[in-house]
Amino acid sequence: MVPAIKNNYLKLLFSMFLVPAFFSCDKTKEQNPATHKNPNEITFISVSNIGGGQGDYKIIKVTKDSIHAEKGITARQIHKEWSTAINAQIWKQLISSIHTKDLDEIQSSPSKQSVDGIDETFQIRTPKKSHIYVNSYADTLHYRQLKQFKEQLNLILPTEYQ
Repeated sequence: MVPAIKNNYLKLLFSMFLVPAFFSCDKTKEQNPATHKNPNEITFISVSNIGGGQGDYKIIKVTKDSIHAEKGITARQIHKEWSTAINAQIWKQLISSIHTKDLDEIQSSPSKQSVDGIDETFQIRTPKKSHIYVNSYADTLHYRQLKQFKEQLNLILPTEYQ
């Protein structure tokens, strides 16, 4: 019985060293392509509306090749999802209003969830940085580009996700 314990111990010890080595190799693969990209190129945008007395939510995630939308009401255990593929032309049209050089200028406002309000949150990612804005519609000067993005997105989304 002792040899079986010894073999299991060695297998466990071997896997403890092998698994981290496997993941560390995987990370280097992910990092190399990112260095070749334009650091200011938009790679992901999400817009969400979350809050309210019953836990309403609508989350829309957009990448270069797809749009994924989900919505629901937590208190009623209602959840719906919708996805579609998009092409490079649609992606360019969606992000055309967003200027990455201006993203640091957009201002967030306080959350409204504490008073059963709904927060609108934008997340815009580039290889260089992730920008997150909460209730930035109060920043009338800089919000215009995000509003135009939402208008373009609404042309694609089914009515129930707008």
